[in-house]
Order: sequence, then C-alpha cells, then structure tokens
Amino acid sequence: MKAAIFYGPNQQLKIEEWQTPSIKANEVLVKVSACGVCHTDLHYIDHGTPTFKKPPLILGHEPSGIIAQVGSEVKNFNEGDRVLLPAVLTCGSCEFCRTGRENICATMTMFGNNIDGAYAEFVAAPAKDIFHLPKEIPFEEGAIIADAISTPYHAVKNRAEVRAGDSVVVFGCGGVGINVVQLASAFGGIVIAVDVSEKKIEWAKKFGATYTINPTKVDNVGKEIKKLTSGGADIAIEAIGKPQTIESAFGTLRKGGRLVIVGYSADDIKLSAAKIMYFEMEIRGSLGCRPVDYPKLIELCRIGKVKVAELVTQKFPLDKINDAFDLLRSHDENALRSIVVM
Repeated sequence: MKAAIFYGPNQQLKIEEWQTPSIKANEVLVKVSACGVCHTDLHYIDHGTPTFKKPPLILGHEPSGIIAQVGSEVKNFNEGDRVLLPAVLTCGSCEFCRTGRENICATMTMFGNNIDGAYAEFVAAPAKDIFHLPKEIPFEEGAIIADAISTPYHAVKNRAEVRAGDSVVVFGCGGVGINVVQLASAFGGIVIAVDVSEKKIEWAKKFGATYTINPTKVDNVGKEIKKLTSGGADIAIEAIGKPQTIESAFGTLRKGGRLVIVGYSADDIKLSAAKIMYFEMEIRGSLGCRPVDYPKLIELCRIGKVKVAELVTQKFPLDKINDAFDLLRSHDENALRSIVVM
C-alpha cells in the first residue's frame, strides 16, 4: 500500500510503498477514505514531541473509510461498511475503563503514536473500537468527527458540564476551539469567543457565539467579559495551549467558576491558590472523548445539529500531504480544517 512515512522530527513525510497491515481475529482492515490533518502530528514533525512507537511510523489519527476485511471473530461489521475510527483505542478492562473514563485508559493506544496511523491506504483497528458512519455523512466530514469534534464534545459535555444559560468563555477559535464554540452553543451556553484573528471571530459568530472579543482591540479581556456577564463567566474553556491564555481564562471567571483546559502546553501555569480555595474555583483538564459518547455525537452530526461540512476548508491527496502541513504552519486565516483524501 501507499503511505506517508514519518522518519523523525524536522523531516518531511515520505510517500512510499509500505506493508499493508495484517489483521487479528478481532480486528478489521479499513480502506482509508479520508484523514484529518491535526496539530498533534505537527508537534511530532516540527517540535520533536516523541511518539511511543519509534519511527519509521505512519501518522494520522482522524480516519474514516470502508471495511475491506473482517477478522473471524468480528460479528457486528461486514466488508463494505462505512466506518469512523476514534483517535484513541482503549483496553476496556483497567480501572478507568471500568468506571466510565475510557478516554484516560491506563494503556490507551493512539493511532499515529503507539501504532501506525491512517495517512495510508489501509489501517487496521479492533472492531470493538470503531463506529458505523451513516451514509448522510461524507467521509471527508466523518474524518474530523474522530477528534476535531469529539474532543470538544467531551470537553463541553463531560468536563465543562455546560448547561442552558451558562456563560461560557472560549479562548481560541481554531480547529478545536471553533467546535468548542458550536457545541457549547448547542448545549445552550451563552458563548463569548476570544481570538486575535478577525477571520476566526467571524467563524465563531457563524458557529454560535453570542459575543466575540479580540484581545488586541480591548484594554483588558477579563474586564470586558465581566461586563458582559455581570461579574464573571460560569465556565472558561482554553483551546490554545498557552500558559498566558490559560491564566487569562481563569481570570474571567466568577466565584465558583470552572476552568477547563483543552489546549496542550508543556509549560507550567501560575494560578492563585488562595482564589481557588476561597472562591471554590474548579480546574479541570480534558482529553479526547469517551467511546460511549461517539454514537450520540455522530447522530448530532447526521441530523445537522452539529455543523461539519463547513469545517472542511481544504482537501489534499496523500501525495500532497506535506503541502497540507505547510498550510497548517502558515496559520492561514482562511484555513480551518484540512483533510487528506485517498
């Protein structure tokens, strides 16, 4: 099969012929139709973030496709089925999986990190971890549900616990943040979107933000938000991954407010311990999405309650995958989400 091979940081991916995966009795072989282009992959390529499996490795963790082969023990899928693969596979038996927190499975396995991913013509996956993709959802759109939408869904529903009428500040309206905006709005939140890009602010309005703020055009973001919310937001969600924006997000909250950190940063942050204690503030992390949440999310996408088609702004063939990452590096304001199509 043809695949884009990652040989190490600061190198372009190389398009090569690679061994087609063989499957076990409980697995399926999926002919990849589309795979999202994610900043996580860019961290491996540009920033030296280590992968668990040492290169050479196939990256890509947002795939959709058609089942080409099923293992002998697989009962609920057939050849030709349209499927969506989650970014992370779970063991199902550790303490976290057994208590409904599979997204932080003790032995989680990630495509394009622990095992070969989906920037390839085929990918193998355990049948227990995949989901049927309705015919109403094109493969290119289904691919980004796997992570770019499921991660915000978990953050909004399970970690932020957004309820109707909650004031929700979202810092960052990029590929993940824009879906935090639309999902928080879908759950009934009054969303205040914060971004330095006027184009992203425009998108935030289209995806459900009630208010928008460009930090470069106000003296103090926290004060502006406290004016809009009569003293502070109920919930702040940071979807960038910078210490300064995490700290700024915390500063927008009212007493008893909840900060949810979705953006990744390897750096430490400084928050007031006294404020956390005295005002009973909550700080929560959010990682990925639980498998149990995918069916409802897929249905929301199928019926159009969650917008998906509007998110796909660029498509690249596998041979041009390095161009897709160049676009990601460019921070082009017209690029929201890119897809590699097979």
